[in-house]
Amino acid sequence: MKIAIVGAGAIGGYVGAMLALAGEDVTFLVRGANLAAIRGNGIKLIAHDGVERVATNVKATDDYAAAGPQDIVILALKAHQVAAVAGQLHKLFGPDTCVVTMQNGIPYWYFHRHGGELAGRHVRSVDPDGDLSTLIPPERVIGCVVYPASELVAPGVVRHVEGERFPVGELDGSNSERVHMVSECLTRAGFKAPVLEDIRAEIWLKLWGNLTFNPISALSHSTLVDICQFPLARELAADMMREAQAIAAKLGISFRVTLEKRIAGAEKVGQHKTSMLMDIEAGRGPEIDALVGSVVELGRLTGTPTPHIDSVYALVKLLERTMAEESGQVRLLKVA
Repeated sequence: MKIAIVGAGAIGGYVGAMLALAGEDVTFLVRGANLAAIRGNGIKLIAHDGVERVATNVKATDDYAAAGPQDIVILALKAHQVAAVAGQLHKLFGPDTCVVTMQNGIPYWYFHRHGGELAGRHVRSVDPDGDLSTLIPPERVIGCVVYPASELVAPGVVRHVEGERFPVGELDGSNSERVHMVSECLTRAGFKAPVLEDIRAEIWLKLWGNLTFNPISALSHSTLVDICQFPLARELAADMMREAQAIAAKLGISFRVTLEKRIAGAEKVGQHKTSMLMDIEAGRGPEIDALVGSVVELGRLTGTPTPHIDSVYALVKLLERTMAEESGQVRLLKVA
């Protein structure tokens, strides 16, 4: 099966390497050092037990037209990076190409086939002018929730930390042939990819933790276990989660785990830096609008107060602006 992986970062590299090692025809759409590394050496995957494997049967290019039409396009960029490539994606589309979106947070297509008074509405936090919906038609989209943790340790080298679950689902909940095709393809590669009837509920479950722990960790420079075991931070996270739960309920979403169980799950991860904290430390723009700004927006749309989420969002947005103006990074340094 012809599969294009747009982006070869922590998740794209991991997914693409596993698919290639399973024998799929994989093309990475990448730039810079990753492009040179994958072209020259393939992509190396370091498993959580230290075993290294190299997928040399991959292609890498920055020319979307040269890659040509694909069976599946896996969009593995962060949400705020998608707009930069959206105009090129049509070159990967054939009549039946489906796009698997692997972004965290509320996706641009959230209200497509949603039903109710908000059906068809644009989520302006992630798609201000509706351009993404035009360039990446939601009719092509298969929703996906990313649970594994991995990291790009060098150009063309990905280390898998833990997890292997990538649930997928049609936006209207239908049991289509193509969603099963995607599920089976991921399953052959060694992932757990169940087909869900309500992919939005799973998105909210993942987001429930991301919208709290990511920005709190970025502001406090603390790991998940630190946040969960510090009473004030734990209560802040719980307050943010309660606000998000109220929004979700108005959108017809119920959570299959309790709030305390979700926090306990984060605590068990231990001394883990969130992706937003790693971005702040590296001087990269944080993935704040899809993870938090979108929830603020949905709070307004549903008439739900979000004072704790609003405050945290404002602080990270200010940090984002300061970093951009100063072209800087923010990290803790040990004093002598």
